[in-house]
Amino acid sequence: MFARRFSTACTRLRTPTIKTPDQLKSYPPTVKVYTRTGDRGTSALFTGERRRKDDAVFAALGTADELSSTLGLVIAHLEGTPASALVPRLETVQCLLQDVGSNVATPVGAKSQAKVKRTRFDADGFHSSNLELWIDELSPALPVHRAFILPSGGHAASTLHVARTICRRTERALVPLLADIDKETFTFVNRLSDFLFVAARWTAMKQGIAEKIYVHPQGRVTEYDK
Repeated sequence: MFARRFSTACTRLRTPTIKTPDQLKSYPPTVKVYTRTGDRGTSALFTGERRRKDDAVFAALGTADELSSTLGLVIAHLEGTPASALVPRLETVQCLLQDVGSNVATPVGAKSQAKVKRTRFDADGFHSSNLELWIDELSPALPVHRAFILPSGGHAASTLHVARTICRRTERALVPLLADIDKETFTFVNRLSDFLFVAARWTAMKQGIAEKIYVHPQGRVTEYDK
């Protein structure tokens, strides 16, 4: 049932198209990987402004990149499993994280307002609302949890929990930049961590792997057991 709803929903969503290697052959060649311009400890924003590599902007960009890389690992664990229906959604999230990075690398007060406009993120709140839609679709099938759930549930689910914690770190890294980014960027990252939590639980359920829960040393499972 979820797979059918998911397929239908995908036709309505503004999801990026993932190109195949053959399709990419028609694209112009990219620039060299190395430029040597960062050898003195600085790097450039999209606006061309150079800042030290330990600037808050690059801390946020690096954490978002780490999150996307972890989602790539999740996808590798999901492919060919009963939870593989999540793969297209996670690929969409990876693409959106690139857009988050573009927004972070272009302070809203920059002189080049053309670049600011070009990197505007989720002006109508669509992507955050879409994450809420995904959460609402996955949640009803999940076992009710009355205790803290430990990161567990197999390779894919556990890696999704790792992604969730990195997403929370990305959110914290964005706090010092709130005046320089679109508010929808922060909202999206905040909502994304909720989706990743639900996705981890759904993956464990679909793969038939039990989640582990917190148990107090005295044997209590929840506060209600006091």
